[in-house]
Amino acid sequence: MMDESAMEKAVNPVSVEILGKSYTVACPAGEELFLRDSARRVDAEMRKIRDSGKIIGSERIAVVVALNLAYELLQSRRSEESDGSPNAARVHKLTRDIEAVLESYQSGG
Repeated sequence: MMDESAMEKAVNPVSVEILGKSYTVACPAGEELFLRDSARRVDAEMRKIRDSGKIIGSERIAVVVALNLAYELLQSRRSEESDGSPNAARVHKLTRDIEAVLESYQSGG
């Protein structure tokens, strides 16, 4: 039987499908259902954007979905930010990083 600290460090490979492509992702033990739910959400969002026909290319669609989900998370954490929460700071940094990657991608670099 694994002790609690060993269980926290254990990871399992989990297969998910996004836009018809299969990905195997390392997932902390016990979080597989959450990962699959997350993958379904990303897949649904990517399909919605792809089907709108406004954005072409899996990479661009993925960036737009990442920005949309980061924005949604940031909005839901807005009250924590006013409290100085460390999670809000991480979300803010992640958003800045995504914006920098998007700018670099759009400028061709």
